[in-house]
Amino acid sequence: MAKRTFSITGMTCAACARAIERSVSKVDGVKSASVNFATEKLTVEFDEGKVDLSRIKEAVEKAGYGVQEDEEPSRREVSISIGGMTCAACAKAIERAIKRLPGIDEVSVNLATEKARVVYNPAMIRLSEIKQAIIKAGYKPLEAEDGEQRVDQEKLRRQRELKDLRTRLVVSIIFAVPLLYIAMGHMLGLPLPEVIMPDMHPLNFSMVQLLLTLPIVVAGYRFYTVGFGNLIRRHPNMDSLIAVGTSAAFVYGVYAIFRIAAGHTEYAMNLYFESAGVIITLILLGRYLESIAKGKTSEAIRRLMDLSPRTAVVIHEDKELTIPVEEVEVGDILLVRPGDRIPVDGEVIDGRTSVDESMLTGESIPVEKVPGSKVVGGSINKNGTIKMKATKVGKDTVLAQIIKLVEEAQGSKAPIAKLADVISGYFVPVVIAIAVVAAVAWILTGESAIFALTIFISVLVIACPCALGLATPTAIMVGTGKGAEYGILIKSGEALEMAHRIDTVVLDKTGTITEGKPKVTDIITSGFISEDELLRLSASAEVASEHPLGEAIVRSARERNMELAWAESFEAIPGQGIEVVTQGKQVLLGNRKLMEDRNVEITLQQEYDRLAEEGKTPMFVAVDGKLAGIIAVSDVIKPTSRKAVERLHKMGIKVVMITGDNARTAQAIAKQVGIDMVLAEVLPQDKANEVKRLQEQGRKVAMVGDGINDAPALVQADVGIAIGSGTDVAMESADIVLMKSDLMDVPAAIQLSKATIRNIKQNLFWAFAYNTAGIPIAAGVLHLFGGPLLNPMIAALAMALSSVSVVTNALRLKRFKPRLD
Repeated sequence: MAKRTFSITGMTCAACARAIERSVSKVDGVKSASVNFATEKLTVEFDEGKVDLSRIKEAVEKAGYGVQEDEEPSRREVSISIGGMTCAACAKAIERAIKRLPGIDEVSVNLATEKARVVYNPAMIRLSEIKQAIIKAGYKPLEAEDGEQRVDQEKLRRQRELKDLRTRLVVSIIFAVPLLYIAMGHMLGLPLPEVIMPDMHPLNFSMVQLLLTLPIVVAGYRFYTVGFGNLIRRHPNMDSLIAVGTSAAFVYGVYAIFRIAAGHTEYAMNLYFESAGVIITLILLGRYLESIAKGKTSEAIRRLMDLSPRTAVVIHEDKELTIPVEEVEVGDILLVRPGDRIPVDGEVIDGRTSVDESMLTGESIPVEKVPGSKVVGGSINKNGTIKMKATKVGKDTVLAQIIKLVEEAQGSKAPIAKLADVISGYFVPVVIAIAVVAAVAWILTGESAIFALTIFISVLVIACPCALGLATPTAIMVGTGKGAEYGILIKSGEALEMAHRIDTVVLDKTGTITEGKPKVTDIITSGFISEDELLRLSASAEVASEHPLGEAIVRSARERNMELAWAESFEAIPGQGIEVVTQGKQVLLGNRKLMEDRNVEITLQQEYDRLAEEGKTPMFVAVDGKLAGIIAVSDVIKPTSRKAVERLHKMGIKVVMITGDNARTAQAIAKQVGIDMVLAEVLPQDKANEVKRLQEQGRKVAMVGDGINDAPALVQADVGIAIGSGTDVAMESADIVLMKSDLMDVPAAIQLSKATIRNIKQNLFWAFAYNTAGIPIAAGVLHLFGGPLLNPMIAALAMALSSVSVVTNALRLKRFKPRLD
């Protein structure tokens, strides 16, 4: 199964999103299609053997919308501005020079724009080589716009759309103000020129209104092209409501002019041109305000993008060359001076410095870097010049992965959105039906056609599927973006929603509650071997181990400058320890169960229990079947662990610790931190079963871990939370990643989830309440009891502001701050 993302244009409400999903889902081979109305993205999962991308695009276009596939990482498209061209022969010469290069898929040079469009494979050729070919041909490459800079392009596209919307809004306002004055002013006693007075020159009065309405209709042409197009395709949307309502008003106005020309001057008092013109103007105003607000929801992505520097200094043949950062390739040697941002991920090969990694970890204290240290693109080099080797570039860098993760989360849907999606799919046809039925019903009760038309138009323009469609995605966009600011990366809308229901948090001990860097604290021998020899043999046995406890023993031996031997055979026994042959001796190192299974007599049980009660992890060591002693290792508890557990308790959440350590050690750690329940001596493969057991008790469980052995439990949990300093496997398996490796971010993530879901519920409540109350009022329910009749222009204003209010409410999440007390 392949998965692709497309940018969609032309959507105006949630009904559009549903129409696209239906159209694409019908294509044979498509497993799922999901449209996010707020981000204007379509995500499709499909079988490449059954369907190709062109058929998916056709399905979108058939539904009446524009579609553009997001750039694939395997191909890169750039537009290079070129100086020095004077004729078509120059363009041909440049095309020939570039085509000769390996890895070039397409090239076309436009003389008029003085730009070369090049599609190439970055694995085969560098952008700098393409530029060099242009120089050799006798021309000057000026700049390149990399196809990877999708966020910048998205920003430019939104800016263009906003500019176009602003222009159309200004035009409509210029004509709508005099139109409203002429149509309504005389009723309020405002003066009008005699030539267009309705009682003296009714035809002039009506013709002026027609002439003023036409430019407004032209400014709002998309309501008609999109609205009627979708109506014909039987996928009506919000534009369809506006198109039908304003067209009814406009057509009636034209009919009235003919009647006035025929001598029926009474029609001059009920023209409805002002309704059509002002409705379009108000909807355009709402769209403009909504677009501004929607633009602010994706600010988090742009801020992350701004962390990446535009250029890098590469050392090539002992020369320093400043190149665009997108030209950096894996293996390049880069020079980074004090104050510069690290261009890409890499490894320091020369020099010492301190680096501000707060953008990644939230930790304000700079981290010391020496040769061999890893550095992350986007972090700031503080005080030393270093040389670094690029190890990850482009989409592979940590920053790029974070941006991708946030983008995917913002494009995902939360389960709470399903109800709104279902309703919005049927909403518009139902509203049209209500408008028709209400108009006919009032005519049947003896009201005039003018009265029925007022009802018809009011019902159509007050209904707002937009508010329903925007309620969830805008809140998710702001919520996930806010999380990214705090170093809390939430991978999906589903995870964001589920987190607010968590009532039990399961914490792995090593590396989560503790620092994960244990130290040897005690060495006790049984008498036939010295302490040094016991440590040396144990360290030799653990050299091949990657377990944190084993690493602590090896580190302790090396600190004492001991010479270690390599193991002749090594076997790790999950949940028990290791069995090793080194220097001809059989060494067992592990817990009581390992000793019992190998029939080793245990003689130091009292010492073992005492060390365990002190919160240390004691390990028995047996040599050639005889107990040689105990080595105890202690892991330091993270400073914020206790505070995080207290915060979770205040939120009414039960905290459970899970560990492979013995029960006494686990209980000692739990007591220090304030844990409610301890699951000790749990084998790695059983962690997921323990989580499942808690779920079977009706609990909603979040699992927090950092190791490979935590991955199954992270997947099993309702919400898997990975500590950012952990393994890639754990982070891949998790729903939420805490980049700062700080347990205080666990309650912060749950608080953010609660705030976001509260915001979504507010949005949905007001969207439903607005439509539930607004449509009956527009249909004339108040008028039945002697109340006022809703003017279509007031209905249009209410509709326009409903969407704006939903987006504005979502933006309140930008003020979110986690409670840490």
